[in-house]
Amino acid sequence: MYWLILALGIIFEVLGTICMKFAEGFTKLVPSILVFVFYGLALVALVFVLKKLQVSIAYAIWASAGTALIAIIGIVWFKEPVSLMKLASITLIILGILGLELFD
Repeated sequence: MYWLILALGIIFEVLGTICMKFAEGFTKLVPSILVFVFYGLALVALVFVLKKLQVSIAYAIWASAGTALIAIIGIVWFKEPVSLMKLASITLIILGILGLELFD
């Protein structure tokens, strides 16, 4: 159950970051409000997860999974430039997440 809540927290964090892009420096009302809504939900999810999981594991997975997902979304959706180094770095983030989970 806690892993599902952590996954939802990661999704909310990613949605909040996407809304930041659409908020255009907080000049767009709806995306600006959604930044706070999604980040609020992400933090609530993380608080619940921390009741059961170690903070070092939960936060590392939450932050790094969000970072990797945003990097991938930036490349695919926002057409950000991609390089071999960027792809290798995303791969290392994902391997780090797996390492935290598998070797805890």
